[in-house]
Amino acid sequence: MKFTVLLVDDHAVVRQGLVSILTMTDDFTLVGEAGDGVHAIELAREHQPDLIVLDLLMPGMDAAATIRSLRSLSPNSRIAVLTSSDDDNLAFSAIEAGAHSFLLKSMSGDALLDTLRRLAEGEAVIHPDVAHRILRSVRTARERVTDPFASLTEREMDVLRALAEGSSNGRIGKMLNISESTVKTHIGNVLAKLDLRDRTQAVAFAWRHGLIG
Repeated sequence: MKFTVLLVDDHAVVRQGLVSILTMTDDFTLVGEAGDGVHAIELAREHQPDLIVLDLLMPGMDAAATIRSLRSLSPNSRIAVLTSSDDDNLAFSAIEAGAHSFLLKSMSGDALLDTLRRLAEGEAVIHPDVAHRILRSVRTARERVTDPFASLTEREMDVLRALAEGSSNGRIGKMLNISESTVKTHIGNVLAKLDLRDRTQAVAFAWRHGLIG
């Protein structure tokens, strides 16, 4: 069975390389090429391709917005994001927008063809390197949620700990070898990051969450 493919990348040389890879097998038929999201949407509406291979970084309409439009106008198309970018936020945005696969441009032609076949047959395929980054970011996000002090720097933690132990600004400054004005700055940062009103609330927060005791 042949699968129809739409290629979307703002670099013509990249598209040419992808076309060369696709012609290595009889499994795929190229129905169009686009250099930006707007053109991609027009071609997808017209051809309703089985697969859309989309670059993550393009001029004009960003990848996430493009993917959402593609999913709406060509709902049966399977979308593979192919990129060399290591920007996790962009990757997450693309996946949240509805991309079915996330691949790296560094993968071999054979690996790309195999992945596209699997994608066309209904699998959701994410390159292992991308999967590891996603898992790492999820763990980090979970740690931020479970650790109430995750937003604080090490020095801010030192200041808050000393504050909770009842030390004055002057004493904290001597303990940490910093000026009293710097101590006040750190306390202000702690209050802002933890959304607390004053040092009394900061002390209570530290005790409540086990920083002291």
